[in-house]
Amino acid sequence: MNFSRQALLGIGMIIGGSVMLYAMVQQIGDSNKPEPVSAMIDKPITEQPSQQPLTTDIETEKRILAQKQKERAARVAEQERRAQQFLTEQEAAETQALAKARAESQQYLASSKPSTDDKNSEEQQEAAKNTLETPTAQTSNDSSTTQTDNDTSVRDQQKAVQAQQEAQRQAAIKEQAAAKKLADSKKEAEAKKQAEAQASIEKKKVAAEAAKKEPPKSPSDHQVKRGDGLIKLARQYNMPVEVLAQANNLSPSTSLRLGQTLTIPSRQQVDRLAREAAAAEKAREEKRQTEEALAKKSADAKREAQQKLSEARKEVKETDAKGSFGVQVALANDQSKADELAKQFQSAGYQVKTSPTSRGVRVIVGPERGKVAALALKDKINSDPKVNTTSAWVLYWR
Repeated sequence: MNFSRQALLGIGMIIGGSVMLYAMVQQIGDSNKPEPVSAMIDKPITEQPSQQPLTTDIETEKRILAQKQKERAARVAEQERRAQQFLTEQEAAETQALAKARAESQQYLASSKPSTDDKNSEEQQEAAKNTLETPTAQTSNDSSTTQTDNDTSVRDQQKAVQAQQEAQRQAAIKEQAAAKKLADSKKEAEAKKQAEAQASIEKKKVAAEAAKKEPPKSPSDHQVKRGDGLIKLARQYNMPVEVLAQANNLSPSTSLRLGQTLTIPSRQQVDRLAREAAAAEKAREEKRQTEEALAKKSADAKREAQQKLSEARKEVKETDAKGSFGVQVALANDQSKADELAKQFQSAGYQVKTSPTSRGVRVIVGPERGKVAALALKDKINSDPKVNTTSAWVLYWR
């Protein structure tokens, strides 16, 4: 608001000075016009002036002409002086307005007002500049009608003033941008500092909470309340769920009863149980790896036996032993036991038949054409983990 009042006051002063200058120029122009003939004739035409020598008239005309030239030069000098004074006052007013605009801009940046104020200030400066340019241009145009030399001088001075105003405006804009950038950098540094302080506080808080959650130095009891569970209590006392469950002979997935009493192990017990749990986990992992290796080995053996069986079936010749061969896999005590074993082998993908004998019921897989193929089938059965047998042997089918 202060800047707007100062700008309007300066504009008013400039417009008033322009009007006064324009009136003076018009007055000077009117004084240079020739006087009417009627004003020059004071006496009747019938009166004849006294005769004077011709040389006296020429000298008088020269003197009058020289006097008029001097007066004209004085008027022109006075006009230039007043124009220069006006331009000086105008420049001082603009400088004062620009200084106030800079002060208000700095005050705005210090108080962190929205950037729209700067934009409005620039628009007001631009409007003031345009307003200042208009009367100056009018003054220049009016002066050009009176005297060409004076008009050229005024235009040059106006261009210089305009160039200086533009340079000052650009400098003010750059100064405002630099001040805004500095303020933004300060805000960013302050925000970063606050974030680091907050992170430090959070870190200390987490460390304090971790210290509070340390397991007790000696074993203690905890009575289960509503909402308690092994996972929640393990987090509360900062210990693994498995350790808390192992200390109470429970499964980690066991649901707790309301009012149930749990033993909270001490720090040493937690470390010991954690080591035991790690050792048990390591043993389970080794066992799993061993089982996987055995399963892989068994699968490789089964695949190899199947490949040998396929090759043996292809290599069967007419010269092989006459008849078919089978692989006896078991000798059951009764037919029901034999049927049960037969279902097991059938589910593994084998063709199975049973044959009663005086010593029991035979369970036979096959038949195979040729003894070589029957031997390969026996090796496959003995290496198959699905049937879990190692006592298969080849017999003559018929």
